[in-house]
Amino acid sequence: MTRILTAVALGLTLTLPAAAQEATGHEGHTMMGDKGPAAMAFMEANDRMHAAMAIEYTGNADVDFVRGMIAHHVGAVEMARVVLEHGQDPEVKKLAETIIAAQEGEIKWMQEWLAKNGG
Repeated sequence: MTRILTAVALGLTLTLPAAAQEATGHEGHTMMGDKGPAAMAFMEANDRMHAAMAIEYTGNADVDFVRGMIAHHVGAVEMARVVLEHGQDPEVKKLAETIIAAQEGEIKWMQEWLAKNGG
């Protein structure tokens, strides 16, 4: 009986990471809450960002990091532009402008780095 319980526990342990990973993925999310123009723009930017971050990994940590971060930064810029279009708070809009300027510069740097480093 002990061997059976141990085998069952081991089987559950071995399958848990895959099941947990599936349960925490972004697949299958549905739009909840407000469906106004700002919310829809955020959702669309978020969807594009996650799709673009699903890169084919090369095994080169530097290249893979930079490729994924470009998509992440592009998403941040798109979301900041949504705030500029739909937001009301001047402090949040200023933050959005700062994010756009910083991340566009970083995107340019990363694209140039990839071009020089075979990414």
